[in-house]
Amino acid sequence: VPLMLAEFAIGRRGRHDAATSLERVALSENRSGRWGFVGLLGAVTAFLILSFYSVIGGWTLVYALETAIIGLPANTRAATNLRFDDLLASPLTIAVAQAAFLGLVAAIVLRGVQKGIEAAMKVLMPVLGVLLVVLAGYSMVTGAARETLRFLFVPSFGALTGRGVLDALGLGFFSIGVGLGLLITFASYSSTDVDLKSIAIASVAADTLISLVAGLAVFPIVFANGLDPAAGPGLVFVSLPLAFSAMPAGRVAATAFFVLVLVAALGSAVSMLEGVVAVVDRRLGWSRRRTATVSTISCFVAGLASVLSFNRWSEVHPLSFVDRYRGATIYDLIDEATSNLLLPLGGFSLAVFAGWRLSDRLLATELNLAGPALVGLRLMLRFVAPATILTAALVYLIG
Repeated sequence: VPLMLAEFAIGRRGRHDAATSLERVALSENRSGRWGFVGLLGAVTAFLILSFYSVIGGWTLVYALETAIIGLPANTRAATNLRFDDLLASPLTIAVAQAAFLGLVAAIVLRGVQKGIEAAMKVLMPVLGVLLVVLAGYSMVTGAARETLRFLFVPSFGALTGRGVLDALGLGFFSIGVGLGLLITFASYSSTDVDLKSIAIASVAADTLISLVAGLAVFPIVFANGLDPAAGPGLVFVSLPLAFSAMPAGRVAATAFFVLVLVAALGSAVSMLEGVVAVVDRRLGWSRRRTATVSTISCFVAGLASVLSFNRWSEVHPLSFVDRYRGATIYDLIDEATSNLLLPLGGFSLAVFAGWRLSDRLLATELNLAGPALVGLRLMLRFVAPATILTAALVYLIG
């Protein structure tokens, strides 16, 4: 919440893309305009994430269409494994799916903030919520509800590791968009009568709630079928289709599930592309159409490295000389660099800038804060947030 509030305050005062807003706010506070680099870092991070995120989005699009049109594979692990393996083995199929996914994202962004992003989110988010609640109810009734509740809500501190903390931190950053400059960009579009602190609290609360409901939708199926909850992509594209195929109306439930994942992916991808477009548009002075088109094509081209990581380049391990990354593909390294390095670095830099370089007057004015609330925000930005990020990173590196 403090990091989100910091980005909101910078965006509303700067009234531009993340990099320009940071520059303007820094100069208005008699600080160095070089702080705009943090905004550029966020745009680069968003671009890199979108390059591989769109590949996974393409998988989801393929599965949603195949499940709706063809149905689920036979109720055997060999059949579900074969479908996923066939997808991964075909770079052409993955690339076409990635292009289609990015095309949907670009179409929304091209229409602008109000006609495109806002209009799409007004439809996509309610659809996401309804599908999620329905699937969660279905899963809790037909699946292993007790095991799910124990798994989600009973702590197991002995399993906590430095890698787990950093993964959670990176996921939290990505989940609400902190550290990418996206919130600066969106806040720059907001009117002065919008209460940004209420939006920040509501956004984090809603994000947490949706995550928990998603857990209630997925894990009852996982535990009812003796599946591994930490299986990663294999869980979504192999294990869950296998579980759905054994259920009554499994095809319908599986189609709803993949549509749900697709909707969620589109929402995140639209935000990332908008963050990139806003920065490039300002820096190069291009039209929105040209900027969005070039950014989308560039993201597609960059994503081909991730596409090939699952087939032609699966044995290419650029950092094989480092024990930790001995078996890491290009896709793995981009994922690792963005989630566990660039995102925390962006969040850390924003916390330092907002905590030590912004005046109380700016924060109070833009966020409508005063007294203990303002003091608390300042302390969180100066000490708690940077210390938490730094500690998680150090624990991971040492471990």
